[in-house]
Amino acid sequence: MKDLAARVLNLAKAKGVTIATVESCTGGMVSAALTAIPGSSAVFERGWATYSNQAKHDEVGVSMDLLTAYGAVSEQVAIAMAEGALNTCPATLTVSITGIAGPDGGSAAKPVGLVHFACALRGQPTVHRNEIFAGSRDEVRAQAAFTALSMLESRLL
Repeated sequence: MKDLAARVLNLAKAKGVTIATVESCTGGMVSAALTAIPGSSAVFERGWATYSNQAKHDEVGVSMDLLTAYGAVSEQVAIAMAEGALNTCPATLTVSITGIAGPDGGSAAKPVGLVHFACALRGQPTVHRNEIFAGSRDEVRAQAAFTALSMLESRLL
């Protein structure tokens, strides 16, 4: 993950892009991966760990109506998180992660391992992706963090 984080930072720096993260189930793992790289302060603007619905609402403006209608683990909320970050801070590229890391909390409609991602680049359409990861809570969280970094890299290529 360290190599991927370094590539993301190098690409962002070369393009004059700054990054913010809005993380729920990963609790700051993407921010930690990025800030573990020396020189990350030239690119990394900020990160939010918005674990609760209230935090998603208070910190990046996700509508409580949206959270009620679709649930925190949804395409709609992931997109609102990423776009809310763009509206809240000067970063030009954001990524959001919201999911069910387990071992419990899943349902037939939203199983453990389901994670929604959104990546928003100022002036471009927001990209959404969802995955269902297998494994332990730690494995789901690690796979989600890696996927979020991969989305950032894709937007920068």
